[in-house]
Amino acid sequence: MFGNNTKKDVKSNTLPSMPSPSGHSLNSVVEGTIIEGDIRTESDIRIDGNLSGTLNCKGRVIIGPKGVVEGDIRCENALIEGSFHGLLSCNDTLTVNETARITGDINTDKLVVHSGATFNVNCNMGVKNATKNHPEKKQEIKLTPGATDKKPVKEEIISFVEDPIKK
Repeated sequence: MFGNNTKKDVKSNTLPSMPSPSGHSLNSVVEGTIIEGDIRTESDIRIDGNLSGTLNCKGRVIIGPKGVVEGDIRCENALIEGSFHGLLSCNDTLTVNETARITGDINTDKLVVHSGATFNVNCNMGVKNATKNHPEKKQEIKLTPGATDKKPVKEEIISFVEDPIKK
C-alpha cells in the first residue's frame, strides 16, 4: 500500500500554455494602476484601475466596479460596472450594471441598463457599426466671460484635436 510502488509521478516543469491573441485573451488594468494615453487592443480588456485617454478595443471592454475611465472608448461589446465619462461607441451590446456611473455620449446597437445605475447620457441606439460613426475630431470652444447685450459673445477656439486612431 505505502511501500514499494514502482510507478513514479513525473511532473512537467513547463509553464501552462497561454491563450493565443485570436482566442479569448484578456488584458487587465488592475486597481491602483493609472494610465494616461491611448490603448489599442485586438482582444478583450478589463479595467479596474484608472484610464484617462482613448481605448480602441476590437473585443469586449469591462470597466470593473472600482474602474474609472475618462475619455473615448470604441469596442464591440462593453460591460460597465464602474465609472465612465466621455464618448463610448459600441458596435453590439452595452451592458450597464447597477453599480455603474456613466455620463457623456453613447452610440450602440443594443443597450441593457440595470436598475440602480446612474446613466446620464446622450444615447443613440440601433447604431450598427457605431465605431465607424465615432467622431474623428473634437473642438473645444471658450466663451468670453462678461458678455452682455451690447457686447456680443466672442468665441475662441482653444484646441482642435484629431483622433489618433483614424490616422
